Amino acid sequence: MNRELLTKAVAELNLELTEQQYGACELLLQELLRWNKKINLTAITGRDEMTIKHLIDSLHLVPELRPGDRILDVGSGAGFPALVLAIVRPDCLITSIDAVGKKISFQKHIGRLLKLTNLEPLHGRVELLAADRSGGFDLVTSRAFSSLELFVELAAPLVSVGGRLVSMRGIDAEQEVGLLKESIAAAGLRVEPAVNYRLPLKMGGRSLVIMRKAR
Repeated sequence: MNRELLTKAVAELNLELTEQQYGACELLLQELLRWNKKINLTAITGRDEMTIKHLIDSLHLVPELRPGDRILDVGSGAGFPALVLAIVRPDCLITSIDAVGKKISFQKHIGRLLKLTNLEPLHGRVELLAADRSGGFDLVTSRAFSSLELFVELAAPLVSVGGRLVSMRGIDAEQEVGLLKESIAAAGLRVEPAVNYRLPLKMGGRSLVIMRKAR
């Protein structure tokens, strides 16, 4: 982990991390690399790139969280942003779901290792979750999940009225949103101003597409 890059990003986001949380982030990346030698979890393995694309990108979601939020990370993969959110926001309950069992196994391992009692990794498909968790989350997010259109379709039933969907996407997300205005409205969602940012070391532009459930 590049501590200097991470510390700078934390300051720019007006966040505060304890030494224990910095240590947890470093251990998370170490374990990701260790597991990745046997199980393909990530194609990102460079120290700077892992710090930026796994940790710093995930941290950009933290300012959007409210105390006590129930959060669902859809298509969570190896656990980003879910694991980072669980580390830095112990007051929030973080549920993650992914259809690939080995990725959820890794998340459960990290949860045990770091004693993340606020983390709930689930192996399964998100479309089946709505049957017993409809409206059960204050915020539903996704970083690597399919198209925005499919995310809206599957995630909208899971968020509570007044809650938000936050899709972490590339910098061209505004155009994608424009093409989906009707389907977003049909899902009972209202688009709020996006949060645009650039990752360090010229690793690309990103956008948080934010939609609030109005009904």
